[in-house]
Amino acid sequence: MRDSLTVPALLDLSHTLAAPLLEKFTFPWEALPEISAFILSLASALGPDYKQLSPSVWVHETAVVAPTAFLGGPCVVGPGTEVRHGAFVRGSALVGADCVVGNSVELKNVILFDKVQTPHYNYVGDSILGYRAHMGAGSITSNVKSDKTLVTVKTEPPIETGLKKFGAILGDGVEVGCNSVLNPGCVLGRRVSVYPVNCVRGVIPADSIVKTGGVIVRRQKEWEAS
Repeated sequence: MRDSLTVPALLDLSHTLAAPLLEKFTFPWEALPEISAFILSLASALGPDYKQLSPSVWVHETAVVAPTAFLGGPCVVGPGTEVRHGAFVRGSALVGADCVVGNSVELKNVILFDKVQTPHYNYVGDSILGYRAHMGAGSITSNVKSDKTLVTVKTEPPIETGLKKFGAILGDGVEVGCNSVLNPGCVLGRRVSVYPVNCVRGVIPADSIVKTGGVIVRRQKEWEAS
C-alpha cells in the first residue's frame, strides 16, 4: 500500500514547476512545509515572461487575473491560468499552467499542477492537486483535525506525518464531486472519482469511484471506505 502513496505513483512531475521540490521526498505531503521557501527560490529561474506584481508574487504574462482577486505572496501563477473574480490566494501557492482558480476560491499553501480546476467556491489548503485534477463546486479540503492532533495517513500501518495541517493529496486526473469534503490526510490515487456530497477519509486506490455513502467501487469490487 505504501508504494501507491509515493510521489511517482501519484503525480507526473513533468506537469509542475515543483518537480525539484517533490522529487526530494518519498511521499508528496512531506513537501508541504517547504512550499513557501521553494516558491521564493524559483524567482531567479522564472524568466522574463513572468511579471512581478509585488515583492513575492509572480504572474505569467498570459495569465488572466481578475481585478477583484487577491494574490498573497509567495505566489506563482503559470501561463494561461485564469484567476477569477473574488479569488483569495492567501499565499504559498504554486499554480501551474492552464489552471482555473474560480470565484470565491481560497488557496493556501498549495501546489496546483498544470490544468487543475478549482472553479467555484472551493477551499484548498495544505494540499497538492495533480495534473488535470478537478474540484467540483463547493468541494473543499479540510486541513486541520477537529481535536487539533497531528494528521495521520490512514493506511496499514498508519503513517504519522508529523503535520498539524495537511489537507489532501489528489493524484493526476482526480475528479471530486460538488460539495464533497476531503478530510485531513486524504490521499486519492490517480483517476479517482468522488460522487457529489461525499465525506472522504483515508486512502482511495487509483481507478476507484467513491459512491454515495462512502462505498468504493473498483474493478467490480465494493467495500466500505475506512
